[in-house]
Amino acid sequence: MLLYRVTRGALLFVFRLLAGLPWYQVLPGVLIFYLGSGGWRFLEIFAMTIGRDLHAAYVLLRVKMNVKRHVREKNTIPKIFAETVQRHGDKTALIFEGTGERWTFHQLDEYSNRVANLLLDRGFKEGDVVAIFMENRSEYVGLWLGMAKIGVEAALINFNLRLESLVHCVTISNSKAVIFGSELIDAVSEVHSSMGKAVQMFCSGDWDPKRVPQGTECLEPLLAKHLSYLCFTVADRLFYIYTSGTTGMPKAAIVVHSRYYRMAALVYYGFRMTSDDTLYDCLPLYHSAGNIVGVGQCIIHGMTVVIRKKFSASRFWDDCAKYNCTIVQYIGEICRYLLNQPVRDAEQQHQVRMALGNGLRQSIWEEFMNRFNIPQIAEFYGATECNCSLGNFGNKVGACGFNSQILPFVYPIRLVRVDEETLELIRGPDGVCIPCKPGEPGQLVGKIIQNDPLRRFDGYVNQSATTKKIAHSVFKKGDSAYLSGDVLIMDKYGHMYFKDRTGDTFRWKGENVSTTEVEGTLSRLLDMKDVVVYGVEVPGAEGKAGMAAIADPSRSTNLEKFVKDMEKVLPPYARPVFLRCLPEVDKTVCVQVSRTSTPHTLLHTHTHTKANSHPRIFYSQTDSVLLNLFVLNLHVALVHPPPPSLPQSRQEAQTP
Repeated sequence: MLLYRVTRGALLFVFRLLAGLPWYQVLPGVLIFYLGSGGWRFLEIFAMTIGRDLHAAYVLLRVKMNVKRHVREKNTIPKIFAETVQRHGDKTALIFEGTGERWTFHQLDEYSNRVANLLLDRGFKEGDVVAIFMENRSEYVGLWLGMAKIGVEAALINFNLRLESLVHCVTISNSKAVIFGSELIDAVSEVHSSMGKAVQMFCSGDWDPKRVPQGTECLEPLLAKHLSYLCFTVADRLFYIYTSGTTGMPKAAIVVHSRYYRMAALVYYGFRMTSDDTLYDCLPLYHSAGNIVGVGQCIIHGMTVVIRKKFSASRFWDDCAKYNCTIVQYIGEICRYLLNQPVRDAEQQHQVRMALGNGLRQSIWEEFMNRFNIPQIAEFYGATECNCSLGNFGNKVGACGFNSQILPFVYPIRLVRVDEETLELIRGPDGVCIPCKPGEPGQLVGKIIQNDPLRRFDGYVNQSATTKKIAHSVFKKGDSAYLSGDVLIMDKYGHMYFKDRTGDTFRWKGENVSTTEVEGTLSRLLDMKDVVVYGVEVPGAEGKAGMAAIADPSRSTNLEKFVKDMEKVLPPYARPVFLRCLPEVDKTVCVQVSRTSTPHTLLHTHTHTKANSHPRIFYSQTDSVLLNLFVLNLHVALVHPPPPSLPQSRQEAQTP
């Protein structure tokens, strides 16, 4: 529309010149015509966004040129890190909060060299895969960095996984070895027999030969025997990060060296970080937010990064003050947990100037900034494998990023219309997807250009999973685009706001939960009964809690046993918080409700069930014991329904 108006103005300009009118008559006439036809809106947008857009264009150009140079010179992440070591050798690179141990860049380099030499000595070569299964610590970084130096690819496995999901992640990546933390000995022992004798096992941490699986070796003495210098190998793939995706088991997303650099550099330059900053990283290192966006600032830009084993709301600001942190990482859940803490002096006694992350709700955005005295919220959007990352470079409240309305083609991403019922792409008569107007929700897509380092899509180890994330004829006939699976809304200035996640997935406790994976697991535990899993909103909580609807007409399910079995096979974030025992499960109805008419609160989630099914849902305010309390209460309620009055400690909802 804007281009149309500009064209009309240009034609009028030419016409008046041909008519022989003087300039002082032509120019005012054209301006009046342009403004009268709505051109003032473009001028308003231009004035409000030109500074933001110029900064973003500079960042994109700089990162793109850097990536191209690194690709041309065959600079891998280890080679870039070697340059960082030369600049900052004796500076502190990593601080592990758990022990207070500090590693300089030289020490991190030497540790990673020992890892590389050990693997070379054991016969590992370029293209081999080694799984890392441990909680956060400095060694985690040294392990994958050492592997990358010789072209061995690391598979970064979620330390919450157990049994079938754990075995799946090891086998799908074809890992020839597993390096696990001693804190996870029990989890590894449960599945050791399923991994095969060919998989080598190394344990890092406290060594107990009586507890580790047979054939496991202690890592630390092996590393001490190997040299601390090394020559690099050039390889394309860096490591694999597992995403919950939208269906099935976790998918291994491919992270190549150029992608790692791009993700870390975009936030570094976009949010104006410096190598003098100290970043507080309490996010898991098996995810891209913690390992690339966070640790990447250390590896590439020489920033000191403080690694915490796990997030602690009560110790968060004490740690920031203790280590003089200037940047903190977050996900939306962390911000709410911090706001729920009692007010303390420590939350104002820090030097934090920026909070970097994603998922901060607009409803608590300004409260978070004001209470903790943080000048800048560096909110961004981006999945590990996506090519349509966004950044809120202008500190716009509630926005996860933007796209230029002046020159939208510079960064070819778009919101396109989707069917509210099926969530399929809506196309016009020409077969091309229909772009959304400002204020209209749509799925975020990014144009794929494989020879462009900012536009390429590397996909997953599983080719069919890769294919499902690609659509054709999206921007124009015959092109290809990445499907984010997320619904966003854009305002007239190009600011984008996260709305919802499409597909069979929801987010809980900072993790994506695949409903298909959970349904399959629960059904097997229940002797193949019909199960439907979906997410429901819970007041005062981030994301959506899992609800499982189970077909149990005879009320024969042993719920206590079911919970114990579920704790063994599902990580905490994937376990349903609520259960519904129904005579039958209408999968079509349940899925439709969970996707297209998700309730604002939990109390409205069961209005679609049959009147004679009488399911009861219990909600405990104590999240840590929520499921156990629910199961015990439900088991009694099925036999002895509670009276209409509700105790203060529990909410109950019953279908009329």
